[in-house]
Amino acid sequence: MKQFATGGSVRKKSAGVLGGLAWAVAAACLLPMVAVALAAVTGGTDTVAHLLGTVLPRYTATTLALVVLVAAGTLSLGVGAAWLVTMTRFPGARFFEVALVLPLAFQAYVLAYAYTFILDHPGIVQATLRQVTGWGPRDYWFPEIRSLGGAAAMLVLVLYPYVYLLARTAFLQQSSAAFLAARTLGHSSWSAFWRVSLPTARPLIAAGVLLAVMETIADYGTVAYFSVQTFATGIYTSWFSMADRAAAAQLALCLLGFALLLAVVERVQRGRAKYHQAGKAHIALPPAQLSGWRALCALLLCAVPVTFGFLLPVVVLVTMGLGSEQNLLSRRYVGFITNSLTLAGTAAVVTVLAAIAVGFYQRLRPGLSSGLAGYVARLGYAVPGGVIAVGLMVPFAAFDNALDAWMRARFDYSTGLLVTGSIWLLVGAYMVRFLAAALGAYEGGQSMVHGNMDAAARSLGHGPARTLMRVHLPILTPSLLTALLIVFVDVMKELPATLIMRPFNYDTLAVQAFRLASDERLEGAAVPSLVIMAVGLLPVILICRQVGKKR
Repeated sequence: MKQFATGGSVRKKSAGVLGGLAWAVAAACLLPMVAVALAAVTGGTDTVAHLLGTVLPRYTATTLALVVLVAAGTLSLGVGAAWLVTMTRFPGARFFEVALVLPLAFQAYVLAYAYTFILDHPGIVQATLRQVTGWGPRDYWFPEIRSLGGAAAMLVLVLYPYVYLLARTAFLQQSSAAFLAARTLGHSSWSAFWRVSLPTARPLIAAGVLLAVMETIADYGTVAYFSVQTFATGIYTSWFSMADRAAAAQLALCLLGFALLLAVVERVQRGRAKYHQAGKAHIALPPAQLSGWRALCALLLCAVPVTFGFLLPVVVLVTMGLGSEQNLLSRRYVGFITNSLTLAGTAAVVTVLAAIAVGFYQRLRPGLSSGLAGYVARLGYAVPGGVIAVGLMVPFAAFDNALDAWMRARFDYSTGLLVTGSIWLLVGAYMVRFLAAALGAYEGGQSMVHGNMDAAARSLGHGPARTLMRVHLPILTPSLLTALLIVFVDVMKELPATLIMRPFNYDTLAVQAFRLASDERLEGAAVPSLVIMAVGLLPVILICRQVGKKR
């Protein structure tokens, strides 16, 4: 009896420690949002009035217009491509199942550099047009790439794969019973798609569109390079150019409110999603064989996003990189690569460890407390990197300044900035931003660990810690490696938080690419952009393999 009592007390103690770790992670994710709200409220009414009378209406209109354009574009491209490669067969369909995901390896600001290089006034396209026609610069009209429409196009090309992946998953899960019933009632294939297949897939499609929208409002590199004034650019301008932290916090609060509203909408629609299949067994709908002009149209429709979202940018960036003076083997570039790998690797490990703490606590102690901790930990993915950066810099800068003032007054010694501008604060921002992605991968693998395994481990005298180490983690190794890779690549591509929070003279590949592009040195910006893209291909290949297994 004494042995069992001791074992029970050990399990309670381990659960308490794990709960403390999980709530510490949740508190770290909540801190930036609370800090932004407090800084905005205490910023004074003068700043608010100035923002309302000057930039806030413009930021709001531009951000909303960008969101609408990206939502419409990703919806059309993603759903159309998913339906074609899943429900029809045409020459190249198997190739496009994978190729349509490849643009996900790019960040929108990388595509912006490539298309500016070829479509801007001195670019290849307009220069060739003037040479062939003999026109002068003011003799013709050409669409302006550095515009709201140009930024929306770049974002659509890299974000539609979110909608494509989720829509294709929904179509693969659908049974043929309802679709065939609609056909027997006299509906054409097109009508059955609109009345049966599309409504059934609506929850997953909506989740994909909302994910693309949240990435849109978080984007800084594209809109800043194209001089499109959104909340993201306003935060950075207020913080650095104007040195107005109150304005930056109040703009961040507006963006935070919009992002959290989208997160709530996504959660509500996902929570109500129900899939009711007719019949006892799932019967996949056989793909329709296309031929003639229909097959040609399907091939062209799938080729357009792949060509303009991946193939053409790769060719342009390689051409630009070969003509640049950037040397990846130089000491300076080795420093950029080392910094990027160090930040990405450290952040990936810290984020996955935090995901394990939160995810295992939810399994060990299911209930309101663990569920709330998991929900709070996921909020960071809906918060743009610039908001997280402001939310962490404000309280820690105040702490550093207060500590420095106290040390000067008491010991005549300056501590400087101990936390602000450190690598660890930046790693913390990455953890808050990407913890939801790591949690998703971890919980997906955790679903394979049957509850009887936990019971068997307890019967053998294992506490929570030994159960995690000897039972869960060996089974979860593939999921944990996937989570590590996803967070690693996301950190490599993250720009707003890195720009605001990086230590002095500590630049990454993303920062170097943005700096060169801002100086109109597009050929040079192609080199770090290509490295980031090459690293981004790794999780894309993993995603393609996982989705392909559903066929």
